[in-house]
Amino acid sequence: MELNSETIGNALLVTVCEPRIDAAVAIQFKDRMREVSDGGPDRVILDMSAVSFLDSSGLGAVVAVMKFLGKERSFELAGLTPTVAKVFRLTRMDSIFTIHPDLETAIAPLANAS
Repeated sequence: MELNSETIGNALLVTVCEPRIDAAVAIQFKDRMREVSDGGPDRVILDMSAVSFLDSSGLGAVVAVMKFLGKERSFELAGLTPTVAKVFRLTRMDSIFTIHPDLETAIAPLANAS
């Protein structure tokens, strides 16, 4: 599971570089997210703009990452493709996560804070 991460201001930006988060890679996704986010900034933004498919296992993995980060840290999603956004909407997870329409919107407050 390929993820790119970088710290921008007080946020960790993690970009998913895979087209699918499904049963085949859900455990790898969780493990990699734990690795890159452990001990990092209090705000974590997951850029999912390259993800065109997310199944229930993938959704469970995203929720597991949120639980791993805990209530002290903010876990936000950005750039959901229409198919992935539909999964969040149908499961009502869109009311649990902060979802930004794109990465630029998610990181705009960081640019303004500088």
